[in-house]
Amino acid sequence: VTVADIKEFEDKYKGSEEEMTDIKQAYLDFEGDMDGIMESVLCSTLEDESRIRAILETAIEAQELPAYTAFTKETASKQRARKRRGDREAKEAEGVRQKLGLEDGSDSLKLLIQKKQKDREKQMDNFLAAMEAKYCANSQKGKKSTKKGKK
Repeated sequence: VTVADIKEFEDKYKGSEEEMTDIKQAYLDFEGDMDGIMESVLCSTLEDESRIRAILETAIEAQELPAYTAFTKETASKQRARKRRGDREAKEAEGVRQKLGLEDGSDSLKLLIQKKQKDREKQMDNFLAAMEAKYCANSQKGKKSTKKGKK
């Protein structure tokens, strides 16, 4: 899976009938709570909130969905808190991306995975070498030579 694959899926999904169904189902599941809706709908970002809200308002007006008070009377402070939380998460994600050395290219994730695999392989080799040194070297000390004597 590459970044291009994700972008392609996002382009197909946004505005599709599947997204509309998911938005309506999330509205029912979370009883109008936009925090839950925004977290559960695929590919949704803070920029999509107004679009999702418009979709839900249209469905409520057409009486396809019930009007939950959590949605119809959401306070501005709750919206601002959601925006701050989203901005904080975006900063955190950017920091992690830079820490891991991921670039915007599709090969960066592949290179990171390969590096992790090599590190694990090296750790396993070190572990096996330590076990070998601990248990195989001592085996000669404890053995007694058994000679058959003459009767």
